[in-house]
Amino acid sequence: YRDQWLVAVEKPPGVLSHPNPPRPGKDGRPARAAFEGPYDEAERRFDGPGGAVWLVHRLDQDTSGVLLAALDAATAARCREVFEQGLVRKDYTALVAGLPAPRGVWKDSLVETRGARQVRVAVRRGGPANAELRYEVVESSRPLGLALLAVRLVTGRTHQIRVQAAARGHPLLGDDVYGDFGLNRWARKEVGLRRLFLHAGGLELPHPVTGRTLAIRSGRPDDLAGVLARLGLDPASGRGRSPGPRARRRAD
Repeated sequence: YRDQWLVAVEKPPGVLSHPNPPRPGKDGRPARAAFEGPYDEAERRFDGPGGAVWLVHRLDQDTSGVLLAALDAATAARCREVFEQGLVRKDYTALVAGLPAPRGVWKDSLVETRGARQVRVAVRRGGPANAELRYEVVESSRPLGLALLAVRLVTGRTHQIRVQAAARGHPLLGDDVYGDFGLNRWARKEVGLRRLFLHAGGLELPHPVTGRTLAIRSGRPDDLAGVLARLGLDPASGRGRSPGPRARRRAD
C-alpha cells in the first residue's frame, strides 16, 4: 500500500525492520533490512534511493507481515502517537503447541535482557502487567496437539507473542529461542516448516492525515499455508492428520 504520506510493505521472515547497530569486531555483510539505504537510528529514518522513509513500528526479524512506514517526519510522528495511544488494531496468526482454551486474554510483566549479540525476554512473576494480548483458536487438532491462533496485540513488546505463549506451555512452532526444539525438528522434517510460524496479517488505524480508517491486510504466506495444508489444519478443512512419533509424544 502507498499514498502520499504512508507506505506499507510485506516484510519477509529473516529480514530486520531496521539495521542493528554494528557489533564490535563483527565481520561480514549485515542482515537485510526492510527498506534500502543508510539508517539514522535517532530519527528512525532510511535515506533510500527513492527518498527518505521513516519507520513507524517494528516486527521481530523472524516474523513476516505488514510493516508500516511514513514518507515524511510529521506523518511519522502522528503515526507513532496513534500507536502509543492504543488506537491501532494489530492482528497476527500463530501456530502453537498444545491446546489453549478457545479464547482468552494474556497479561504479563515482561522484562528484557540485552547483551552484545542478542535480546532475551522473560515473564517476571508478580510484576505489574506491561504486555497484553487477546487470542482465539481458529483451528486445532487434539491428535496433533497443535492449535492455530488468531492473535490481537493490545500492547507491542519485543518477542511478546512468543514469550507469553511459551510461558503458558504453548510455544510457537519454529521458534528457535523460546520454542520446543524437538517439536521444531519434527515440524521441519515432516511438514517442511523452516521458520517461525508467526505472521502479522493486518493493521487497522485511523489515517494520520485524513482520519479515515485504514485497514491493511497481508494474506497468509505460501510456505505457512503449505504447512497448514500438510497438517490438515487449514481452517477450511477442520481436520488434522495423524501425528508422527515426536508430535504424539508432545501431544501427550
